[in-house]
Amino acid sequence: MIREHHLRVSRTARYALVGDAPDPSETWVACHGYRQLARFFARPFEAIAGPARSVVVPEGLSRFYVDDDDGPHGPEARVGATWMTREDRAAEIADYVDYLDALVSHLVPGPPPRVTAFGFSQGAATASRWAAYGRTEIDRLILWGGLPAHDLDLAAAGPRLAHVDVVIARGASDEYLSAGAVRRALDSLHGAGLPGREWTYDGQHRVEPAPLRELIAELAGAR
Repeated sequence: MIREHHLRVSRTARYALVGDAPDPSETWVACHGYRQLARFFARPFEAIAGPARSVVVPEGLSRFYVDDDDGPHGPEARVGATWMTREDRAAEIADYVDYLDALVSHLVPGPPPRVTAFGFSQGAATASRWAAYGRTEIDRLILWGGLPAHDLDLAAAGPRLAHVDVVIARGASDEYLSAGAVRRALDSLHGAGLPGREWTYDGQHRVEPAPLRELIAELAGAR
């Protein structure tokens, strides 16, 4: 008889810091998309990091070779990371929610400043689950080129998300995220009595400096 069990272990996680803000009033935790690595995903955020805003980019805990070759992988083979797959999903979700909470506690001892959870593509589901199930108090949730996790229990998450400013950012030319999908996601949020709005930028399914700066300017004006 074969039985599966779980054992919690300690492991090393990698993250990238953007900028050098010694005492920021705002911290962004930016979760990358599928097949990306933190140090590359972090580059566009240099456009918005500054004395008052720090950006930390955690890397998914599972890495893999993204090439299709079945043979040996040399030093030039591309590597990517993922937040989870469908395999053992409940444990994967619990692990990365704990990881993101631990990362904020590590970087900001004591009460953290305003925290923005940012998620791109697959990272949008990650960020939304963290906002709903984590211990960190999230002030703003930005889902860029992605939607809240499809299995998110909005009724159960309501108390934690009720005061979170939820923004779904969609590129006008995004080939993976349609306007209809965004509307349906917002309808679900609003139906559960939760806030949420769409913000559209001129671009495709990627994070780029210019739209980031535009969003920052709009968010600053909305305060």
